[in-house]
Amino acid sequence: MRSVIGRSVTSGRTIGTVLVIGALAATLTALLLPVHLFGAGQAVNAAAAAQGWEDDGRGTVSTPYGPLTAMDRDFVRKVRLAGLWELPAGRQAQERSSREEVRVAGEHLVEGHTELDQMAIDAGRMLGIELSNQPSEEQRGWLAQMDAAQGDEYDRLFANLLRRAHGKVFSLVAQVRAESRNSMVRNLATRANDIVLDHITVLEDTGLVDFESLDGDGPPGRPATPSQVVGLGRPERAGAVR
Repeated sequence: MRSVIGRSVTSGRTIGTVLVIGALAATLTALLLPVHLFGAGQAVNAAAAAQGWEDDGRGTVSTPYGPLTAMDRDFVRKVRLAGLWELPAGRQAQERSSREEVRVAGEHLVEGHTELDQMAIDAGRMLGIELSNQPSEEQRGWLAQMDAAQGDEYDRLFANLLRRAHGKVFSLVAQVRAESRNSMVRNLATRANDIVLDHITVLEDTGLVDFESLDGDGPPGRPATPSQVVGLGRPERAGAVR
């Protein structure tokens, strides 16, 4: 009888030990898994940032035009954002500059971004990508700088801000065109490649581009500020369009 009771106690202790160990293992897994996923997410975001685009965390989704990746979506958003500040910048250059070359560059900006803007809006609607309807804070700052400039300062500021922005996005356009499996996004990237190159050319034809400052973040002749990060900006969530 004592032997049976002893075996029962031992068996109960063994089962209890197994349950405790199992519970500890489950707890440890629950603690480590979010850390692992968080680290993986950071790595993806860092890789995207290094290539000039932002990961929205939605992954790849199926569409009638082919798979739509986070890079595809960010590219469409960036094209839309570019038009929101480069269109008014181009119109302003046509009206304010006394240099024929600057006015020609402004005309090319208006024509090119009018076309790209409509293509981006159409892509956004067909692919379910939320788009901004106002420039980002950085872009509004660049427009304000040009508003405040006069004469030769204005022309140089216009040529260098716009040339720098186009140079920054040019590599992303090529990457999207080469890698996207979505036909609508590829069409947008194909046209954007031609238009961005045209804009780079006419801006350089002004003779005002300071090539040594293209890698910097501040406008020509002025110190850089933390908010002057050149690129196509980040979407403003308020007032976004679908």
